[in-house]
Amino acid sequence: MTEITNLTGRTLIAMPDMGDSRFDHSVILLCAHSDEGAMGLMINMPTEGVSLQNLAEQLDIDMDGDFRNRPVHTGGPVEQERGFVLHTADYASSLSTLPVTETIAMTGTLDVIEDLVEGTGPDVALICLGYCGWGPGQLESEIIQNAWLVGDSPLPLIFNTPDARKWEAALASQNISALALSSTGGRA
Repeated sequence: MTEITNLTGRTLIAMPDMGDSRFDHSVILLCAHSDEGAMGLMINMPTEGVSLQNLAEQLDIDMDGDFRNRPVHTGGPVEQERGFVLHTADYASSLSTLPVTETIAMTGTLDVIEDLVEGTGPDVALICLGYCGWGPGQLESEIIQNAWLVGDSPLPLIFNTPDARKWEAALASQNISALALSSTGGRA
């Protein structure tokens, strides 16, 4: 069996026919991965009809910035009422920011939303509700079972590619064509 090392900062690209419709054609940025499990955020699934303005209104935050129509993404099926913001590493919350890579960080505290709304937050950000979580060994097992392809996490893929194109773009960043992708894996 192949040993899977720390995947923090890598993307998970859903394989065809993975068996879980919640993750169909999803791309997930892994924010943390260790022997204790993994946590990541889907980066290509916007929520229906929820924007930063809606979120600010629910949180009773006055909205002055130019971010009113910024979409909010479904970060995953776990704790969907909890917010997370993926952003470039040039911003750090005064409360808590988790470095994901040298250029990407994640903040899960309310102050990042307040800073975004006030125009003092990160310029480049992806807002998510919920997250994807795996227990010890669960993600590794899913990778071995061909549910996920592990890829790189280039900034343009995460922040600049339209959501509807991220899955194919994530594959292309690995030099894989979606048309040539098989839903079954083999063993050599």
